[in-house]
Amino acid sequence: MHLTLLKAKLHRACVTHSELEYEGSCAIDGKLLEAAGIHEYEQIHIYNVANGERFVTYAIRAEDGSNIISVNGAAAHKASPGDRIIICAYTAMDAEELKSFKPTLVYLNENNDITHMRHAIPVQAA
Repeated sequence: MHLTLLKAKLHRACVTHSELEYEGSCAIDGKLLEAAGIHEYEQIHIYNVANGERFVTYAIRAEDGSNIISVNGAAAHKASPGDRIIICAYTAMDAEELKSFKPTLVYLNENNDITHMRHAIPVQAA
Protein backbone atom coordinates (compact mmCIF):
# COMPACT_ATOMS: atom_id res chain seq x y z
CA MET A 1 0.00 0.00 0.00
CA HIS A 2 1.21 3.49 -0.87
CA LEU A 3 0.19 6.61 1.01
CA THR A 4 0.26 10.17 -0.32
CA LEU A 5 1.86 12.55 2.17
CA LEU A 6 2.91 16.18 2.35
CA LYS A 7 6.52 16.29 1.15
CA ALA A 8 7.15 20.02 1.44
CA LYS A 9 5.42 23.35 1.76
CA LEU A 10 6.13 27.05 1.47
CA HIS A 11 3.76 28.46 4.08
CA ARG A 12 2.13 31.87 3.53
CA ALA A 13 4.21 32.89 0.52
CA CYS A 14 3.23 36.29 -0.83
CA VAL A 15 2.35 36.46 -4.54
CA THR A 16 4.61 39.04 -6.20
CA HIS A 17 3.39 38.67 -9.79
CA SER A 18 0.37 37.33 -11.65
CA GLU A 19 1.22 36.96 -15.34
CA LEU A 20 -1.65 35.73 -17.52
CA GLU A 21 0.45 35.62 -20.72
CA TYR A 22 3.62 34.06 -19.25
CA GLU A 23 4.48 30.44 -20.08
CA GLY A 24 4.75 28.28 -17.02
CA SER A 25 2.56 28.05 -14.03
CA CYS A 26 4.20 29.15 -10.77
CA ALA A 27 7.64 30.72 -10.77
CA ILE A 28 9.30 30.38 -7.37
CA ASP A 29 12.62 31.87 -6.24
CA GLY A 30 15.20 29.12 -6.80
CA LYS A 31 16.53 29.43 -3.26
CA LEU A 32 13.02 28.81 -1.89
CA LEU A 33 12.63 25.76 -4.14
CA GLU A 34 15.93 24.40 -2.81
CA ALA A 35 15.04 25.11 0.82
CA ALA A 36 11.77 23.22 0.47
CA GLY A 37 13.14 20.44 -1.75
CA ILE A 38 10.64 21.19 -4.51
CA HIS A 39 11.93 20.41 -8.00
CA GLU A 40 11.48 22.45 -11.14
CA TYR A 41 8.45 21.11 -13.08
CA GLU A 42 7.21 19.21 -10.02
CA GLN A 43 3.46 19.18 -9.47
CA ILE A 44 2.40 21.56 -6.71
CA HIS A 45 -0.89 22.40 -5.06
CA ILE A 46 -1.58 26.04 -4.24
CA TYR A 47 -4.03 27.14 -1.56
CA ASN A 48 -4.90 30.84 -1.66
CA VAL A 49 -5.47 32.12 1.88
CA ALA A 50 -6.90 35.40 0.53
CA ASN A 51 -9.76 34.01 -1.57
CA GLY A 52 -10.02 30.27 -0.84
CA GLU A 53 -8.95 29.15 -4.33
CA ARG A 54 -7.24 25.76 -4.45
CA PHE A 55 -5.52 24.58 -7.62
CA VAL A 56 -2.88 22.23 -9.00
CA THR A 57 -0.05 23.41 -11.23
CA TYR A 58 3.73 22.95 -11.51
CA ALA A 59 6.77 24.83 -10.27
CA ILE A 60 9.24 26.69 -12.45
CA ARG A 61 12.39 28.35 -11.23
CA ALA A 62 12.56 32.11 -10.74
CA GLU A 63 15.84 33.97 -10.25
CA ASP A 64 17.73 32.90 -7.11
CA GLY A 65 17.38 35.48 -4.32
CA SER A 66 14.60 37.38 -6.12
CA ASN A 67 11.84 36.35 -3.63
CA ILE A 68 9.53 36.00 -6.65
CA ILE A 69 6.33 34.01 -6.37
CA SER A 70 4.63 34.47 -9.76
CA VAL A 71 1.37 32.73 -10.58
CA ASN A 72 1.28 32.43 -14.37
CA GLY A 73 -0.89 31.37 -17.28
CA ALA A 74 -4.43 30.22 -16.52
CA ALA A 75 -3.57 30.03 -12.80
CA ALA A 76 -3.12 33.83 -12.84
CA HIS A 77 -6.91 34.08 -12.59
CA LYS A 78 -6.71 32.43 -9.15
CA ALA A 79 -4.15 34.64 -7.36
CA SER A 80 -3.21 38.32 -7.34
CA PRO A 81 -0.10 40.15 -6.15
CA GLY A 82 -0.27 40.51 -2.38
CA ASP A 83 -2.29 37.31 -1.84
CA ARG A 84 -0.83 34.93 0.74
CA ILE A 85 -0.67 31.36 -0.52
CA ILE A 86 0.46 27.95 0.69
CA ILE A 87 2.45 25.97 -1.87
CA CYS A 88 2.54 22.21 -1.24
CA ALA A 89 4.24 19.25 -2.89
CA TYR A 90 3.20 15.68 -2.12
CA THR A 91 4.89 12.29 -2.44
CA ALA A 92 3.83 8.65 -2.37
CA MET A 93 5.55 6.18 -0.11
CA ASP A 94 5.01 2.81 1.46
CA ALA A 95 4.48 2.12 5.15
CA GLU A 96 8.16 1.28 5.70
CA GLU A 97 9.34 4.63 4.25
CA LEU A 98 6.76 6.43 6.38
CA LYS A 99 8.51 5.33 9.59
CA SER A 100 11.43 7.73 9.04
CA PHE A 101 9.76 10.37 6.87
CA LYS A 102 9.65 14.06 7.88
CA PRO A 103 8.24 16.78 5.61
CA THR A 104 10.12 20.02 4.94
CA LEU A 105 8.05 22.99 6.10
CA VAL A 106 9.33 26.45 5.14
CA TYR A 107 7.67 29.49 6.72
CA LEU A 108 7.85 32.85 4.94
CA ASN A 109 7.17 36.47 5.86
CA GLU A 110 5.42 39.05 3.67
CA ASN A 111 8.66 39.60 1.70
CA ASN A 112 9.10 35.86 1.05
CA ASP A 113 12.09 35.68 3.36
CA ILE A 114 12.41 32.43 5.30
CA THR A 115 11.54 33.05 8.95
CA HIS A 116 11.98 29.44 10.10
CA MET A 117 11.73 25.82 9.05
CA ARG A 118 10.22 22.76 10.70
CA HIS A 119 9.75 19.07 9.99
CA ALA A 120 6.39 18.72 11.77
CA ILE A 121 3.23 20.76 12.21
CA PRO A 122 2.50 21.49 15.87
CA VAL A 123 -0.44 19.63 17.37
CA GLN A 124 -3.59 21.76 17.25
CA ALA A 125 -5.02 22.36 20.71
CA ALA A 126 -8.66 23.02 21.56
